[in-house]
Amino acid sequence: MAVQSEDCLTLNVWTPPTARPGAKLPVMVWIHGGAHRLGSGSAPLYDGAELAKQGVVLVTINYRLGLLGFFAHPAITAAAKPGEPLGNYGIMDQIAALEWVRDNIAAFGGDPENVTALGESAGGADMIYLLASPGAKGLFAKAIVESGGGLQRPSTLGDQEKRGVAYAAKIGLDAHATLADLRARTPKDWIDAQGALQGGLGFGPFIDGRLITEAPWVAFKDGRANDVPLIIGANSNEASVLATLGVSSDAVGSLVGDYMTEFRKVYGEQTPETEFTREAMGDIVFVAPSRWVASALSGGAPSYLYYFSYVASMRQGKAPGASHGTEIPYVFKTWDKTPLARFLSPNDRKMSDTMSACWVAFAKTGKPACPGAPAWPAYTPAKDQEMEFGATISVHSPSRASAFNMIVERFMKAAH
Repeated sequence: MAVQSEDCLTLNVWTPPTARPGAKLPVMVWIHGGAHRLGSGSAPLYDGAELAKQGVVLVTINYRLGLLGFFAHPAITAAAKPGEPLGNYGIMDQIAALEWVRDNIAAFGGDPENVTALGESAGGADMIYLLASPGAKGLFAKAIVESGGGLQRPSTLGDQEKRGVAYAAKIGLDAHATLADLRARTPKDWIDAQGALQGGLGFGPFIDGRLITEAPWVAFKDGRANDVPLIIGANSNEASVLATLGVSSDAVGSLVGDYMTEFRKVYGEQTPETEFTREAMGDIVFVAPSRWVASALSGGAPSYLYYFSYVASMRQGKAPGASHGTEIPYVFKTWDKTPLARFLSPNDRKMSDTMSACWVAFAKTGKPACPGAPAWPAYTPAKDQEMEFGATISVHSPSRASAFNMIVERFMKAAH
């Protein structure tokens, strides 16, 4: 059984059988998801053996989570040296891991100049921040964002300090606690604290004014992002994870506002309310933002937009779409690490072969060549095309593009 510890800054490396130091093989660095609260780079689904067999060096990393990874407190801020990063320890860990890859991966046969950083869910959201971060510039040559959003609304250092005081109170520390008081508590104390305070107070990157100075979308909009080839996309049933994250089904109205009448028409006025809510929430939080990022970054290095709607044969007719995270075993080809392996159909395995090879081709060349699929064009706002990995694999314009436009327009109005 895996051991939980703040001392978690470890990583795993898989290499092809023929790898030798200095071979300059393409490298893929995986950042796992888990709402910045749970997960591990050693999870069976992230086993890199099958990717390595395709000629890449695969690295999966760990980073600090929860209050150990994302925590601010007035006492910490007061003690920090000018310009010293604080609070976003999990992001610092990810940057440190990428620096380790830069400095050491050649010994494993990897090419430090050809690193693709990729992540899903929280890991995908972190990729959004890394794409916007000057601190990550030059640490990866390509990026893949799976279900990471793109229109993040990070909180401020002041907000996080207030939350830090509230968490500290749960383990008996008052608002005047000193840095020594905070450090005297054990990691277990802080893990207990994060479990005790609910109410939607999640974890993740925030604007600390030093490492993270702005919302990523601002950097994207103003042309300050790290300009690298990008694959970005989301799944057809992303709403499967939103209730877990504390997102209420009533959020559609507040997020869409006065666009609701026109927005609702896009989904079909006869669509049952529960189905409309499911589709709309996934689009608002994941699908529309990924399209916006592809568009915002399309003027530089190429961006490739995808939509994953494939449902495994045994779930067809039962699941309303591809749930959050279900693309992972297709990319890693790790179905045999799960109890579901014996239920896979030839079509399921074919989809896995295609997606995995597609991601590997991108890591090798910066272009996603997908065997058994049509050519995947780089995204442009004018053509507005995505690759859909569905019952059939096809290139087309998103069917709810007008709704996505309303989502983005509403976001931008609210942001200003």
